[in-house]
Amino acid sequence: MLTIANQFYLNKQQYSLYIMSGHQEEAHSARKKILETALKLFSKKGYLGTTTREIAKEAGTAEVTIFRHFISKEKLFEEVLNTYSFLPALQGLLPEVVEMNYMEALTVIAERFLDTLAARKDIIKIMHIEIQRYPQKILKMYHAFIDEIFKTLASYFTTMQKKGVLREFNAETAARAFLGMLFSYFDVKEFLMWKKYRIDDSDAIIKEFVDIFASGTMK
Repeated sequence: MLTIANQFYLNKQQYSLYIMSGHQEEAHSARKKILETALKLFSKKGYLGTTTREIAKEAGTAEVTIFRHFISKEKLFEEVLNTYSFLPALQGLLPEVVEMNYMEALTVIAERFLDTLAARKDIIKIMHIEIQRYPQKILKMYHAFIDEIFKTLASYFTTMQKKGVLREFNAETAARAFLGMLFSYFDVKEFLMWKKYRIDDSDAIIKEFVDIFASGTMK
């Protein structure tokens, strides 16, 4: 039988857990708002043109709160890339596509990649413009992030090689080639006025790319 003291102690512990849970939810909500605001401002003004003070003001929080969550502007930018780029989408796709027919899997990956690029075209455009002026630390972080996307797709190709579906080749080079041709298509379409002068059929383009790539990689 619980004594009054023990019952009081348990109630106090439960209350502390409740308060802690509330703080965690509040912290998670604040972090999410900061990330959303950072994405919006980076997409409008670029990494170089956006300050943490502006992000804090737009997010309705204190600048010190940003540094509590992300330590630095560089870390905040890195987390924006990790959260809103193709990487999390690709990581989520792999368990699904590994069970698909190879050409169907490539089609799904290509469609999701182009969808992600289209949704983030504003930040891609402004990064094109200012990337030559990025600090060395940001350039290293950005290239490491891009490499992680290639390595993630390469792991899929390696799995399919082990299954005997694909011939032997450098999986990371193949990942760069596959995503590279899709990015080139997106770049021309969105930023070099392809849409203005040519009828565009993305489904047909994806099918052609997948046919060409699969022909060169399947056994």
